[in-house]
Amino acid sequence: MGVNLGKIVPRQEVSFQDLGGKILAVDSFNVIFQFLTTIRQIDGMPLMDSHGRITSHLSGLFYRFTNLMSKGMKFIFVFDGKVPKLKHAEIQSRENRKQEVEARYEEAKKKGEKEKMQKYAKRTSRLTDEMVAESKKLIEALGMPNVQAPSEGEAQAAFICKQQDAYAVASQDYDSLLFGSPKLVQNLTLARKRKLARGFSEIKPEIILLNDVKKELNLTQEQLIILGILIGTDYNPRGYVGVGPVKALELIKNQKNPDKIFSEAEKIAKERIEFDPFEVLETFKKIPVTEKYSVKFSEINEREVKHIMCKEHEFGEERIESALQKVKKARSEQKQQGLRKWL
Repeated sequence: MGVNLGKIVPRQEVSFQDLGGKILAVDSFNVIFQFLTTIRQIDGMPLMDSHGRITSHLSGLFYRFTNLMSKGMKFIFVFDGKVPKLKHAEIQSRENRKQEVEARYEEAKKKGEKEKMQKYAKRTSRLTDEMVAESKKLIEALGMPNVQAPSEGEAQAAFICKQQDAYAVASQDYDSLLFGSPKLVQNLTLARKRKLARGFSEIKPEIILLNDVKKELNLTQEQLIILGILIGTDYNPRGYVGVGPVKALELIKNQKNPDKIFSEAEKIAKERIEFDPFEVLETFKKIPVTEKYSVKFSEINEREVKHIMCKEHEFGEERIESALQKVKKARSEQKQQGLRKWL
C-alpha cells in the first residue's frame, strides 16, 4: 500500500526519450506484484503454462522491460529483505483480506459470475519465493543487475540513488521519498490509459523531485516522514483516521515539535491510536541498507532468456525473438549515434 502522497506532491511529465540513457532503480516486489495483479485471463486467473505454473510475472518483466530497454533505459532491480517488525501486522492483515476475497471468488465461480470472478481474483495475488527466484533468473539473463536489500527494497533503491548509482527510483509508491530518494519516476508502463471507476485516464510517465516536494510543502525530510505517519504508512496503515493530507500539513506547520504534532493529531483522530508514532519515525530514519551492492550490466544472454521463457514456460519463441531483436537493433543504433558525435 505505502504512503499516499499523490494529491499533494508536485510532479512533472517526463518522456521516454528524456529517460533514455538513464539508470533506474526498480522496487522489484512493487512491479512484480503489479504484474501478478493486472496480467490476467478473462476469468481473472493469472497467466499459466501447461503445468499450472503462474507466468504473469515473467510476461510483465520481459515485455515491459525489453521495450523500455529498447528506448535506452537501464534498470537495477532491488529486492526486499527482512520485513521490519512494524510491517508484520500489515502483512497479516493483507493475508486475511485475501482469504476473505478468495471465498467471494469461489462463490462467484459457482454462480458463473465472470465479472465478479475477475474483480476478486485480482485481489488474491501472492508473490512466492519461486516467483522471486524465477524473476531474478530472467533479470540476470536480460543483462540487468539484482540487488538484495537487507530490509525494505525501496529504502535500498533510494540509497542507490543517493549514491548516484541510479538516476531515480521507479515505483508507483511514494515511500522512496520518505527514505530520501532524490527522484521518483512513476507510470513507467507501456499502457497509455488506466481504467477508473468513471471511464479511463491517460497515463504518462512522471517524475517527482524530492527537493521540489520539500520546497513546495515547506517541509524538512523529517517533517515529510511525519506527514506520511499522520496519513498512514505500511508501518501504521490507518494513520490518524480523520487527518488527511491538508490537515496533516496544517498541523506540522503550526507545531514544529513532533511530540506536539502527534498529540494534536491524536485529539482530532476518529479512532484510538494503537501505534507509537516515534517508533514509526525511527523505522523510516534508521532502516537498514547496504553499501555492498554491485551494479554491473552485461549483454543479453539470448539463449538463457529463450530457455526460461520458451522451453521452461512455453512462451512463443517468435514473439520473444522479436522483442530481443528490437533491443539489439536499438542498442546498435545508439552506439552508431554515439560514434557519429566524434566524427
